[in-house]
Amino acid sequence: MREPDELAHYARGSPRDSNSLGGSTATPEHDRHGAKQPYRFDPARAGALDDRARFAYLPPAELFALLGAPKGSTVVDFGTGTGTYAIELARERPDLRVVALDEQQAMLDNLLAKLAPAPVKNLHVVMARTPAARALEGKVERVLAINVLHELGDEALEELLALPGRGGRILLVDWNAAAEREVGPPRDHVYAPKEAADRLVGTGFKVEGEKLFRYHYALWGR
Repeated sequence: MREPDELAHYARGSPRDSNSLGGSTATPEHDRHGAKQPYRFDPARAGALDDRARFAYLPPAELFALLGAPKGSTVVDFGTGTGTYAIELARERPDLRVVALDEQQAMLDNLLAKLAPAPVKNLHVVMARTPAARALEGKVERVLAINVLHELGDEALEELLALPGRGGRILLVDWNAAAEREVGPPRDHVYAPKEAADRLVGTGFKVEGEKLFRYHYALWGR
């Protein structure tokens, strides 16, 4: 199976291992205190996130089953990037209100461009840290966060944890530092499942379950 450019971009031994972004040396971003990887994904490579080869080892159907979104509920895809999984969820579950949320306008512009020729009525695009994003706090039934935990600073993690309302639940899926892989971010930029769980529990989050995928782990709770 051909690996998406997004993954080869992080393959061991690549320039990414020395924290190179777009061919130049990156500087840690100060608002990412607490993040395992202190660099945002480069929007210049946003197109790589659309490669559906990702579905082979992180199948949408399995993720959505773990998410368990109730009929008619609101789901936030936190750190949606180009919205690959958000679009898939919205099309599969037209009964849901799916909110694609990201902190990079360039990512959301890419998503909006994809939706222009074929709008998805139940998919809403929202910029993080705006009034529209803050209005979601405490009112969401489900939150999906794919490949973002290792990039979240403490402030952003608090924003994620503030989204679910009473009875709501969060599903976090991320690269597994303990998995043998030639793709994905460098091992020291991501968590093993226990490390991830420990960070979440430290915020007051209650981990209720765990599942391992080929290169990823999933943790869910509230």
